[in-house]
Amino acid sequence: MSLPHIAWIGTGVMGRSMAGHLLAAGHPLTVYSRTRERAAALVEAGATWAPSPADAAAQADVACTMVGLPSDVDEVFYGPRGILAAGRCPGLLIDFTTSSPALAARIAASAASAGAAALDAPVSGGDVGARNATLSIMCGGSHEAFERAQPILARLGKTMVLQGPPGAGQHTKMVNQLLIAGTMLGLAEALAYAKRAGLDPATVLESVGGGAAASWSLANLAPRVLKGDFAPGFFIEHFVKDLRIALDEARSMGLELPTAAAAERTYAALAEAGHGRSGTQAIVHAYGW
Repeated sequence: MSLPHIAWIGTGVMGRSMAGHLLAAGHPLTVYSRTRERAAALVEAGATWAPSPADAAAQADVACTMVGLPSDVDEVFYGPRGILAAGRCPGLLIDFTTSSPALAARIAASAASAGAAALDAPVSGGDVGARNATLSIMCGGSHEAFERAQPILARLGKTMVLQGPPGAGQHTKMVNQLLIAGTMLGLAEALAYAKRAGLDPATVLESVGGGAAASWSLANLAPRVLKGDFAPGFFIEHFVKDLRIALDEARSMGLELPTAAAAERTYAALAEAGHGRSGTQAIVHAYGW
């Protein structure tokens, strides 16, 4: 039985690895990225290049998107050369981008009008999770869309949960980002404290990394800081975008989130200082690292 033909839109830090897993599994894959060079390895491995999202989607059974900003999502779906401008809409649309819940609901409604199904499916796990196909995938949409997407999701992650109707996946990702925001503030402050106290941070991690303070960020990002590695597993500028979505959603619900607001201010200042394309672990620079 042949595997579904997939159109993959967006081959950045995470999208490239995710698309690669599907190609390696035998899916016919057509790719589009704003920067063609980022898709070169996939094309060399057997994927077909398309000059636009519409061209990528035209012959596909499933269209998957993994881009940067809600405005990018809007463009790849609704732009003049977007997926929904294709003469034939794929039967299933999966957006892995972290975006706004309202836009996810709009895409689902447009897909239904075209006789298709849509799933908002933002992910967590960073570049490591994308490379190792161990992502946590948070889904919003119908049960039908979720079940149809299962074989694809299973090639990309270890945890796939349907959280509710369209937009619920994006709301769940906001919960994820709020948890990370507090953790990253704590990580940066703790490392700054250890350094200022004259401790060896690597030795400190041996003690605290296996206790109650253990976390994914501590295990994966703190060692990068100690090596001076601030390459992005997840861009600061994208985290600022996520925190602003979360804060906007919280305000609409009458909810104040002071920790998230502090994280947004800290990361926004780093982005303005030229660290926007660094990984989130570069938050330590705000503490004199």
